[in-house]
Amino acid sequence: MAGGFIPVVHAATESRPDEIDTIVAAEAVTRALQSLGFTAEVIGLAPDLCALDALPERRPLTVFNLADAVNGDGRLAPMVPARLDALGLCYTGCDTSAWLETLSKIGTKLKLAHAGLPTPSWSEDGSGLEPEARVIVKPVWEHGSLGLDDRSVMRGRDAARAIVERNARWHTEHFAEAYLDGREFNLALIEAPQGPQVLPIAEILFEGFAEAFKIVGYEAKWTPESAAYIGTPRRFGLEEEDPELAARLKGLALACWRLFGLSGYARIDFRLDKGGEPSILEVNMNPCLSPDAGFAAAAGEAGLTYEAMIGRIVEASLGALRATA
Repeated sequence: MAGGFIPVVHAATESRPDEIDTIVAAEAVTRALQSLGFTAEVIGLAPDLCALDALPERRPLTVFNLADAVNGDGRLAPMVPARLDALGLCYTGCDTSAWLETLSKIGTKLKLAHAGLPTPSWSEDGSGLEPEARVIVKPVWEHGSLGLDDRSVMRGRDAARAIVERNARWHTEHFAEAYLDGREFNLALIEAPQGPQVLPIAEILFEGFAEAFKIVGYEAKWTPESAAYIGTPRRFGLEEEDPELAARLKGLALACWRLFGLSGYARIDFRLDKGGEPSILEVNMNPCLSPDAGFAAAAGEAGLTYEAMIGRIVEASLGALRATA
């Protein structure tokens, strides 16, 4: 696979570690594309996205879309694929409709529940919860565990007040979800000519969490020197250790792919309850592609080099283009 111009676009700032990681990923993807023989460059987008308007005259083979927020606001991420659609440009990953379907965690959960797929119970405003039940308060729109820490887990009776406080602090909406204390799994999916392929299943371990709630909070994702980051390594091997559970998780992940019309690549996050039953936590249609991130680790476990993984994502976008030509 070689030849052609592929711009790598993002709309990240340098204001937060998760935003900086998007910039790091864009640079890594660009190097991988260049090693595959493409002409590639990073294009950082301003909030007006006007840099996209200059792309059609450069006739890109496809656009590698890494924008999961615009100016730090996850709610605006679908503006990028929507603008690319308007410009008639092919791009990697999920299309605009899938972005809109999964952008709101509440909207995602409503669709999952309507389809009969398991997801933890929730409350938009903290009402109707069992007072003594453990819940976790999360942002509705933001991904990357923004704002999640030990204080995010609380009793149901405290959720309504916490939602109001966190809405004011983070300037974005929050909701309460039942807290499941079981094992956590990430399933990475990548599109292949025969359909989506589920990569080896990663389990997130919680080491040294005896006095803390088992959550992958913001520090666990973005602060490498923190105890939370060090204490949440990933491991593979579930397919051999518990093939029945692995098959159930794989079936649910593929059901999510179909339900939301995902394409290119995605990651589905799961948590088990105390009885060992899996629930879908999140449908992430634009997971981090940094070389040290979980998606690349799962690809490596499947025998794909980083460059081969990026090549597969490009091939998927070109396949979608050929299918609509």
